[in-house]
Amino acid sequence: MIRRLKMLDISYFTNIVPIQEMRDDDQECSEMLIALSQDADNFIASHRWCPSIKEKFYGFGVGYIVAVFLYHFDLPINGTDDWLWVIVGDIPSAYLVVDAASSPMETLERYCELMEDWANNIMLGNSTENCFPVVAAPTRENAQLLLSRTNFIRKRMICSS
Repeated sequence: MIRRLKMLDISYFTNIVPIQEMRDDDQECSEMLIALSQDADNFIASHRWCPSIKEKFYGFGVGYIVAVFLYHFDLPINGTDDWLWVIVGDIPSAYLVVDAASSPMETLERYCELMEDWANNIMLGNSTENCFPVVAAPTRENAQLLLSRTNFIRKRMICSS
């Protein structure tokens, strides 16, 4: 894959707001989004390569189901990426480079593709060695649960946006 992105600016991205502007009309939903934002912070900070965060943006969220955040770091990670999408919720958390997605919905679509690849390989009894790393035991039960969640995300969130 050709690395085409180096030191992007915010104009590359669509449908995001600074984290300080993240809110929902419903107080309970706002509290859920704040909790998911903290989950995203904890997830990204758990990686030893994580540089300090320069900016954080909110892209999309539904209750405790799923949320998409965009992180901008002070320094590029491994000399290439200074932006990452982070997806958290009632799903395996993941971070994605921004190469294939400039919006939260594109990010969710890519997330679903990667999770479905992992789950389908489990269901077929294939190795997941070449799949996106998923923080879940590689069992048929987990694969089925993940497929049901990605199906829900595709039908109720991606297609309805």
